[in-house]
Amino acid sequence: MLGSVSRANPRPGGALAVGVVPAVAFPAPAWWWLAWFGVVPLLLVVRAAPTPRAAAIRAWLGAGGFVLTTQHWLATSIGPMLAVFAVGFGALWLPWGWLAHRLLSAPVTVGRTVAALVVLPSAWVAAEAVRSVPWLGGPWTSLGGSQWNQPVTLASAALGGVWLTSFLLVATNTAIAGMIVHREMRGRLIALACVVACAGVGPAWYLLGPAPARGPTVRVALVQPGSIVDSRARQAASETLTATVAGQRPDLVVWGESSVGQDLTSHPEVLARLADLSRQVGADLLVNVDAAAPSGRIYKSATLVGERATLRSYQKSRLVPFGEYVPLRPVFGWITRYTKAAAEDRQRGTGPVALRISSPGTLVIGPLISYETTFSDLARREVQLGAELLVYQSSTSTFQGTWAQPQLAALPAVHAAEVGRPAVHVGLSGDSSAFDARGRRLAWCPSGYQGVVVVTVSLASSATLYQRLGDGVLVPAFAILGFALFRWRCFPRDDTLRG
Repeated sequence: MLGSVSRANPRPGGALAVGVVPAVAFPAPAWWWLAWFGVVPLLLVVRAAPTPRAAAIRAWLGAGGFVLTTQHWLATSIGPMLAVFAVGFGALWLPWGWLAHRLLSAPVTVGRTVAALVVLPSAWVAAEAVRSVPWLGGPWTSLGGSQWNQPVTLASAALGGVWLTSFLLVATNTAIAGMIVHREMRGRLIALACVVACAGVGPAWYLLGPAPARGPTVRVALVQPGSIVDSRARQAASETLTATVAGQRPDLVVWGESSVGQDLTSHPEVLARLADLSRQVGADLLVNVDAAAPSGRIYKSATLVGERATLRSYQKSRLVPFGEYVPLRPVFGWITRYTKAAAEDRQRGTGPVALRISSPGTLVIGPLISYETTFSDLARREVQLGAELLVYQSSTSTFQGTWAQPQLAALPAVHAAEVGRPAVHVGLSGDSSAFDARGRRLAWCPSGYQGVVVVTVSLASSATLYQRLGDGVLVPAFAILGFALFRWRCFPRDDTLRG
């Protein structure tokens, strides 16, 4: 059937449909296995285009369909702007489509197919990297993130981050497409060998790479009160749930984002109540304050409260564009009249910090908030500061019951594998999750759950290659993309890859 797609020269609209296929590899469906061949239909549709320019447009449409599907939940917030959003991001895949046609269309040669196995994954990863710029919306649904619930294939993230996992997925899809379009057995066998090699990197590292060093365990309480609009009622619900774990001896209690609606320095009575609650359960509380500071500015702060009413805080440093601030508000401020964009800009903190909890006093946590869950570099920075446990707080009540919640809760698994540290994520109204240092799931609370779960987390850790080198995969990816565009744009008839 896939072979017929490559010969049928379908209408460009077909690209929009086949672009949806890899989207269901992400939560909520979470069919991780589909990512290993779900891009093949789009590759064949792009290859069948009559010209490289038409192929680029088909790739644009396919990528737009992918964005629309994975982030359809934004429609309730930004309305028709979602289509503009998808069209804009889809354009990042124009070079990928152009190069796919140049390398995979007839005449098919082994040399061009092998070149495609390097060039097309590089073009894809480059597009994901540009899309991941914070003021463009961050790295939602990078293809490598689809492997969050499969630690064996996700293990490649320890070598090169989610970028390497994306690269291997696209390379595998490209090799499968090569098997379909090649007519000679030699070409098919070479493509098959590439499929095995690319798909085997993660499992090989999982089985043969160094296991995380042993460490002590801590008990973390994940408090999920549900979707409660009133801030005082929301805090009261979190307090009530926290009190129920007093006999379970947790080491840390974590609340979701915006769980406290009053500034604690301005309201000592609220701070005293939280300190008393900390004393009652025998553990520090990591709450999240979303309120105006005495200066009048609004920050979102992960605040650690101990039994002595001591305050240690991290202020969110990466804000959601339009959700928490409007870029160039004098120019784009009109958007607030037609969408749920922020009426008032939140303020940024100065950057990641590591916090030491009171008991056991040896535990250092790396707090990050909501949107920051999508960024690999922030988790890496927290580990550099000494964090033994990554702690994420979020609130996605605006998108209650949609794909947004499991998508966000899945990402700590990716970062755990990248930096070799365990991670917990607490969603105010869902989904909450916990993972060990290899990305294996320890706990999951769906959006319909209201309550508190105490999970035992091993602090076993490892020094991953990604933690040492960072986003090094991006440098060769952009270099390869630039060279390929120059090579096949400036010398289109000089075919030196006849293999």
